[in-house]
Amino acid sequence: MLLLQVDIASQALSNQPTEITMNFWELSLKGGWIMIPIVFLWFVAVYLFIERYWAIKKSSREDINFMNRIKEYIHEDKIESAIAMCQSQNTPVARMIEKGIHRIGRPLSDVNAAIENVGNLEVSKLEEGLPTLASVAGGAPMLGFLGTVIGMIRAFYDMSMAGNNIDVGLLSNGIYTAMVTTVAGLIVGIFAYFAYNILVAKIEKVVFTMEANTTEFMDLLNEPV
Repeated sequence: MLLLQVDIASQALSNQPTEITMNFWELSLKGGWIMIPIVFLWFVAVYLFIERYWAIKKSSREDINFMNRIKEYIHEDKIESAIAMCQSQNTPVARMIEKGIHRIGRPLSDVNAAIENVGNLEVSKLEEGLPTLASVAGGAPMLGFLGTVIGMIRAFYDMSMAGNNIDVGLLSNGIYTAMVTTVAGLIVGIFAYFAYNILVAKIEKVVFTMEANTTEFMDLLNEPV
């Protein structure tokens, strides 16, 4: 009786399905060729985010004594010292103020226009790559959806070719393609979306600083002699 129970238990254990494990690389391969552009967009999004993040962070550095020292130099008529200080800062604000200092003596409207032109160029530099990042945010989920459609077409094709001999294994390749590409596209798209908005928020802070310093500089030129 004991031997019979042991034999039944061993047969039950042997009949249990073995757990199948799959690593990330193997799962990615299930997505098919559509995973190639999705992975490419992932690397593009990560690169653009890191590169722009540090570039904007570098541009947002602010010396709290910068404008005070500029005021002192201008009041003391030390124009060359003011220009030298701007050149040592290497920030958008400093380049805008430097252009304004070069225009001192001209009508205030000309000075303001010159500063605004430099400011527009600086903002354009900061926004380099953002349209591409926005395209990734919108394009990656679309590629994932394309993979979903391709996978479902493949699954239905395999189903039609199998006739009455349909099993889950036959449909698994198409379903894998559909699901894996959808998840991958959404991951890349969500990351690019949040990365884009983070960078836009940081650029807006830099623009606010530029506008505040421009206003302060123009008020300095408007002071009575």
